[in-house]
Amino acid sequence: MQHINRWITALILIPILLWILVKGSTLLLAAVVSIVAIFAMGEYLRIILQNDDRAVSNTIKIISYAASMILIVSACLGSLEIEFLILSLNLMALSIFVLFEFADNKEVFHIIAKQFLGIIYIPVSLSLLLFIKEFDQGNFWIIWLLITVFSNDTGAFYGGKFFGKNALSPNISPNKTIEGSIGGIITSLIVGFIFSVIFFKDFSLSFLMIPASFMLAVAGQIGDLFESAMKRASNIKDSGSILPGHGGMLDRIDGLLFAIPVLYVYLVFILHVNSRL
Repeated sequence: MQHINRWITALILIPILLWILVKGSTLLLAAVVSIVAIFAMGEYLRIILQNDDRAVSNTIKIISYAASMILIVSACLGSLEIEFLILSLNLMALSIFVLFEFADNKEVFHIIAKQFLGIIYIPVSLSLLLFIKEFDQGNFWIIWLLITVFSNDTGAFYGGKFFGKNALSPNISPNKTIEGSIGGIITSLIVGFIFSVIFFKDFSLSFLMIPASFMLAVAGQIGDLFESAMKRASNIKDSGSILPGHGGMLDRIDGLLFAIPVLYVYLVFILHVNSRL
């Protein structure tokens, strides 16, 4: 039943997402990314701080949600400088939080370190989608990214289901197998090449995207294992239940969070794709 719900959820969300990417404005995409970041950040805080009401105080939540939204707004404006400024202001706000909490809670530095990691992990990574959208053919780059990363998930799932014998990382995720990992990578390579030809109609570019597909697949699997490790450390099965069949928001985008920066770096420093900003 969970497997069926997984496909139903995907079939409902994919057309909406495609419409936003193809027809929607950068502002609309920023609004969607902000919502995703807020839900994912809330799940992250719950996981990493193990439902500790004292640790996940309203102050930490407010700082986290505000920083997340402002980071994405600054990306919508196309300003990396503001991104760095917001990260600095977030750290300053956390420092003030320390001054008020230190007397009662000596573990406060662990709390703010985890929050700062979460800000880099979630909204900073997601905000790069807004920068990618402003590249030449940016909408198609984002669609290509999503197809490549999610095909990695699908290939790994079915590769592991039908051929999996050897555990990939038994201490973190016993159900993931080496065979599944290889299946995900192969699927990403094939799908990434095919859709780069379809979207960009350039065989030379499509061949250049083969290494990118490989790196995105590996990054996606590392991101998946990273989130699994967080959940296992906190004895949590799913990050949430907002997406039927998928679990929480973080469960769905864990691989994407690691893949987005990889594609951004590849486009900027390898392909030298121009920005419209």
